[in-house]
Amino acid sequence: MLRLEGVDAFYGDLQALFGVSFEVRDKEIVALVGANAAGKTTSIRVVSGLVAPRGGHVLFDGADLASVPAHRRVELGIVQVPEGRRLFPFMTVRENLLLGAHTERARAEKERTLQYVLALFPVLGERAGQLAGSLSGGEQQMCAIGRALMARPRLLMLDEPTLGLAPVLVGRIFETVRTINADGVTILLVEQNVRQALTLAHRACVLESGRLVLSGPARELLGDERLKRAYLGL
Repeated sequence: MLRLEGVDAFYGDLQALFGVSFEVRDKEIVALVGANAAGKTTSIRVVSGLVAPRGGHVLFDGADLASVPAHRRVELGIVQVPEGRRLFPFMTVRENLLLGAHTERARAEKERTLQYVLALFPVLGERAGQLAGSLSGGEQQMCAIGRALMARPRLLMLDEPTLGLAPVLVGRIFETVRTINADGVTILLVEQNVRQALTLAHRACVLESGRLVLSGPARELLGDERLKRAYLGL
């Protein structure tokens, strides 16, 4: 479904990605793991169109996305849940959710998708009229994921979805990601909780200082000695 080929990306004169290549296959979960400033968020920002690569190619369903602006990528089914949730705090939960259904394809299925989201996250139905800014951190993350699902993604990119959450909520978010994937949505997951991410994902890519250093089946990477020493404290 998605392929990055030799992608270089910069912020001004600072190079953040160096020839990064990986693929995400239809209906799978791929985890991007690594330390802070490894290039994980930049990778998904390149896919979503928020950062333009200076080298290489990003292909979606075999088509190069170079000339496709960010809002058109959403219409193609590429949807990102940003780190920090980025909700509209003075709008209600329901209003935040409905904002996700802004493309023509999503509007046509808006009510059916909303019922799916509320079945995944019943607490959002209970808080539907509440201001999003008054939700707990875990509830805000559920709302952010729900808003993304309202866009009816084919590829859902999650940037640090468990950051700052209590352990019990971390487990709940990961189980929800598993359910969303089982319902047919392809997932690209950026996550610092390496053990959890590798347990959840089908395949994984490890980034260090903007370079891809390891990739393969996630369960196999759990046993990689370099990864154990660097990220699992073993």
